[in-house]
Amino acid sequence: MAEATAKGRKVIGGIDASGSHPVEYRFTHARSGNRHLMVVFANIYAPDDYGWATGILDTLRCNILWIRDRFDGGNTYYLCREMDFGVEQSVIGLITRVTKSLGLTPNDVTLWGSSKGGSAALHFGLRYGFRNVVASVPQLRIGTFVRDVYPDTGRNMLGEAMADDDVRVLDAVLPDLLAAGASPDTNLYLVSSPQDEQYSTQVEPFLGLLRNYPNFNLIFSESPFITDHGKVTQRNTPPLLGIAYLLVEGITPRLGLTRHGYEEPDADTSGITEFLASTAVVQESFAAPVVTAPRPHDLLPTTDVRCAGRAPGAVRVSIWENGAYLASAPVGADGGWTWQRDRPWSAGEHLLKLFAVDASGYQSERTEARFTVSEHVVAAPTPSPVAVGILLPPLVHTPEPYQQLLDVQVRLTGAANGATQVGFRENGVFLGSCGLAHDGRWLWNAEWRWTEGPHTVEAFVVNAAGDESPPASVTFAVIPTPAAPAH
Repeated sequence: MAEATAKGRKVIGGIDASGSHPVEYRFTHARSGNRHLMVVFANIYAPDDYGWATGILDTLRCNILWIRDRFDGGNTYYLCREMDFGVEQSVIGLITRVTKSLGLTPNDVTLWGSSKGGSAALHFGLRYGFRNVVASVPQLRIGTFVRDVYPDTGRNMLGEAMADDDVRVLDAVLPDLLAAGASPDTNLYLVSSPQDEQYSTQVEPFLGLLRNYPNFNLIFSESPFITDHGKVTQRNTPPLLGIAYLLVEGITPRLGLTRHGYEEPDADTSGITEFLASTAVVQESFAAPVVTAPRPHDLLPTTDVRCAGRAPGAVRVSIWENGAYLASAPVGADGGWTWQRDRPWSAGEHLLKLFAVDASGYQSERTEARFTVSEHVVAAPTPSPVAVGILLPPLVHTPEPYQQLLDVQVRLTGAANGATQVGFRENGVFLGSCGLAHDGRWLWNAEWRWTEGPHTVEAFVVNAAGDESPPASVTFAVIPTPAAPAH
């Protein structure tokens, strides 16, 4: 399970793929047995598309669920991708599952967000009946706004044409909920300001509908330090956090009955533990990337370190050192990947940690690559284009074509020229690799027992530049081991 630490609170990452669109999330457990959940939606400029995730909410004692707004590479207001509202259904599915796994109900949940995230908090709170909504500077005419102000988001949500009919559909999402009086008992806290350039078109026309809610609270700021949309939330962060604290403690900031000390230190947490494990980002069934270069304990020059390998089923390989991100290497259709740093390495030993990432964002277990860099090692000269020939496939000496072998007898041998490694695949799956002797000969034994029946293995070579040859195939059959003679 992928974990990070944000100012002392352990944050657990996961992906809920039970809906039509995988939803990436981060979660942190409540402190002191608090029985509340805060769901946080992201604004348009949120780092990594997670809102309010810089530690500002760490003092709250409740469970916190951050939901990432990135679907097919773009923002969606947590609603739709090319007018496919399966995004919304996937998001509410995640919120519902987390709520139930904590043993809570919608009455124990606060939805929180600013700007785009505020619109999402309003929508999900009203449509699905959550108790509390805190929305700072939301947009209520979403279609027009994304078309005119953020066209990249508009195209992601509406489709390339951004058709007028689709714009009108998104414009009506929030006003229709307000006009219908959806979830009339929800506690609504809306932050706005006349200095917000979006106020006159995105908030003011709908205040009449919002005032129909008996628990609607408008926090209206007229500070001279508020000069644009983004400054409204910044100037109101302290009172917003104060509201959040009260809601988490079970206190609604209005006259009337309040509840305090909403804690249950001995609550059963097996439900949320099981959910987090089942949706963990790191999947044991997803094979870790194979590193074919550099080889363990290679001694390399500072300017000539090339990383390469295989990661079938992945779209990229993420490369880290000492907890710091270095690069992301794309994986080709054949499962191969390669990466070379664009600046020199420091002298000394280096230990890289790598993991594969698939199209849904799931990660493999980690792989290590260890090598040493020295300023006294000279990089090999780059061959001139004239000297570079076609990289030929390796020669396979054994097994002979269609030879029948016991599983303990299977080993592949051969020879190759101009290569540094020989790799092996079966049915597109990378099996392993071996080096070459000084005279070009190679030998490879699998580290498993071969299954009975026919096998076709492709052997290919890789040279120092990372080029891969066409494959050479050999077909053989594995036969059952004879039974021991009876005595």
